[in-house]
Amino acid sequence: MPNTDLTRLRVALTVFFALDGFVFAGWVVRIPAIKEQTGASASTLGLALLGVSAGAVITMMLTGRLCRRFGSHPVTVVCGVLLSVSVALPPLTHSVPALGAVLLVFGAAYGGINVAFNSAAVDLVTALRRPVMPSFHAAFSLGGMLGAGLGGLVAAHLSPTRHLLALTVIGLLVTAVAGRTLLRHEPPAPPDRPRQEEHARRPLDGRTRGLVLVFGLIALCTAFGEGAMADWGALHLEQDLDAHPGVAAAGYSCFALAMTAGRLSGTALLERLGRTRTVVVGGTTAAAGMLLGALAPSVWAALLGFAITGLGLANLFPVAVERAGALAGPSGVAIASTLGYGGMLLGPPAIGFMADWFSLPTALTSVAALAAVAAAIGFVTRRTTAG
Repeated sequence: MPNTDLTRLRVALTVFFALDGFVFAGWVVRIPAIKEQTGASASTLGLALLGVSAGAVITMMLTGRLCRRFGSHPVTVVCGVLLSVSVALPPLTHSVPALGAVLLVFGAAYGGINVAFNSAAVDLVTALRRPVMPSFHAAFSLGGMLGAGLGGLVAAHLSPTRHLLALTVIGLLVTAVAGRTLLRHEPPAPPDRPRQEEHARRPLDGRTRGLVLVFGLIALCTAFGEGAMADWGALHLEQDLDAHPGVAAAGYSCFALAMTAGRLSGTALLERLGRTRTVVVGGTTAAAGMLLGALAPSVWAALLGFAITGLGLANLFPVAVERAGALAGPSGVAIASTLGYGGMLLGPPAIGFMADWFSLPTALTSVAALAAVAAAIGFVTRRTTAG
């Protein structure tokens, strides 16, 4: 495939990653308004929000099979349409069961597009022969920051119905433009494509499945930290360190900005250090940063710790998904993504239980422990996973 076509595919996939983050963040900022509209309590809202998680986890494994059968590019476009349409459904509901049902659909689209465009990105990374996977995930982070920022700005002026309908229109337009590039081009075929296609038709052997699970475990450890930081970072700053609410809210921003910066520089880092060293150094850095963030006696030291944690975790998930996909195609991406998403689901409630048993600072050290586990896995399996 000519380099110009590879460049077009890279731009199109980057746009889909950014769109995913933008749409999801736009929905998240309207959750309080949807809660009020449906009359949900905190507990019933939590149950309804499980619809997103359930839909995503159920669909991820199915999407791997769809990508093998129809190709990752058409599946990405279809899921892009479904994601854009389904984000407009929550404001149309007026009861918790109805909200849970439409969030199941939204979660299914969200999980599906994540597996599909990660599978397409793995093919492109192989064809480019450059470790550019972090750049796609940086686009997701930037899209999320833009979606959250714009959502916060328009929340006081637009109803949730109009806001999320606007996201639908934007999403469909972006999908129509970027999707044309994906539909015009087959996924790039590396030189050993015949061997890969033959392997993809066979069930995964025990060694390959084991390696995919190893990378999925690294994704789980990383996503656990992301989920915990999103839900508990601000509370730790405000409750344990007496931070002003505005400063406490900046805690997750420090983490997210550092993670985005880490992913933007991820390709250069991978080219310099390689995948194994990137995982080991990243996990170790995140562990040290989270220990500082959880146990520091001052707000500013904790904010610095959160930023260091974001830098450390930034490239672990992209590397894990890329390696799983290189080993087992869309099935590998689906397995690693499902484990990673499971870690994001597990993080917040696990931190909550540990905070009740011990304290919130102690509970947050579990993020450091799992980051250290990811680094240890990367080191122990360095020879097994080489090449």
